[in-house]
Amino acid sequence: MPSDDRLPVVVATGQSIERHGTVSALDLAERAARSALDGQGRLRAAVERVSVVNIVSPVGPAPAADLARRLGLTPRATEVTTVGGNSPQWLVNRAAAAITAGEVDVVLIAGAEAQRSAHAGPPDPGAGPEGAGAPDPVLGDDRAPVSAAEFRAGLIAPVHIYALFESVLAHRAGRSFAEHRARLGRLMAPFTEVAATHPYAWFPESRTPAELSDITADNRLVAEPYPKSMCAMFGVDQGAAVVVTSLAAARRAGVDDGAVFCWSGAECTDVWFPAARPDPGTAPALRAAATATLEAAGTGVDDVGAFDLYSCFPCAVELAADALGLAGDDGRGLTVTGGLPYFGGPGNNYSLHAVATMVERLRHRGGTGLVTALGWYLTKHAAGLYGADPPAEGWRPGDTATAQARIDDSAVGIATEATGPAVVVASTVVSDRQGEITAAPVIARLDDGRHVPAVAAVDDLPSMAGRNLVGTTVDLECTPVRYRVTG
Repeated sequence: MPSDDRLPVVVATGQSIERHGTVSALDLAERAARSALDGQGRLRAAVERVSVVNIVSPVGPAPAADLARRLGLTPRATEVTTVGGNSPQWLVNRAAAAITAGEVDVVLIAGAEAQRSAHAGPPDPGAGPEGAGAPDPVLGDDRAPVSAAEFRAGLIAPVHIYALFESVLAHRAGRSFAEHRARLGRLMAPFTEVAATHPYAWFPESRTPAELSDITADNRLVAEPYPKSMCAMFGVDQGAAVVVTSLAAARRAGVDDGAVFCWSGAECTDVWFPAARPDPGTAPALRAAATATLEAAGTGVDDVGAFDLYSCFPCAVELAADALGLAGDDGRGLTVTGGLPYFGGPGNNYSLHAVATMVERLRHRGGTGLVTALGWYLTKHAAGLYGADPPAEGWRPGDTATAQARIDDSAVGIATEATGPAVVVASTVVSDRQGEITAAPVIARLDDGRHVPAVAAVDDLPSMAGRNLVGTTVDLECTPVRYRVTG
């Protein structure tokens, strides 16, 4: 076997949380990075690249350079990603590939959000954007996340689009929205049990399936079938950081004891616009990325000891579990953090918390762990497999090229205007904070195979309560497209 010097390993992790004071996202990223680097002078001096996950909270144009300056680092390169919850795992895969190729030895990956602070009142003087230097180079795909037709139909909020996906799963299972919601309560309750034991969880409390699924004053319906308790919690102050190095660099810095190995990783992208997907109740790119990751490592799902499936909304969990052949009640569990609704959903950075937590778990318990991550609307996917022991043949990237070409070719056209009959392929009912129905968007299929996003006629909204229209024929009228139920 060749030298193991170029094996990529995660040697340090850090997480941070702020529940009371007012902080900036960079404060939290700095805290997490300092926790990872604390007492590791040789490791700190060896950092060559600082990669920062896109930050939604106020920051300057060079958050990676600002973070490096705060930490006293002198990296050769700094960079920041575009929007996407896939970014943390993708950055780890990217670092692992560069380390294997000998392009870099030590990479710090960090990210954070301070949305609670941003809405808590006037920030501390140091809590706003900083830095006056050149912007960090930006990595990733920065296309508009939805088409003009989807935008005109009000389809931009993630909860509305994920709820559309969920309607397909409910219909396919023969469940009403209410029945499906009860089933989702049973799926997600174990996530709360994990969050209850995590020191950095935003909601460290166990909740019953009924507490998650019953509609109450404290658990209002947001978009059928999702109540508030099943939605990612964005209003958090959380940060995370990991340090990825070559095994040789870890040895030089004296941090190889307890290093966790990067075994494999892969990325794949679903049809970009949700309405252009031939089946909004599937995620073939998620399946491709997860499968390719396991195949590259020469292992199977039965040999994986722990999972963290991206969990912004329940359908993301369901589709990832289905892709991997996992039952919702698999004894190994589907999360190591508690998931975005309960651990917290700090913008694009949640999965860096998942990676950090998975690394610490493997460090103490051994075995392997798989992390899946996604961006936008089940659009951009990344997966990574980690192990307490070295992989048999070094780190390997998964090959998704064939799957990607097939997915790209599967896109259907999106109609910007249409009249006449169409069959609903996905639907939801949106409610406001007072429980009043405000919208009932659908994606419908025309006779020519194109899909069209449409909104319910205003005077029909009261009759939409609790209705899943998937499979129903509607009559489309005018532009922007609206519909009336006809069958």
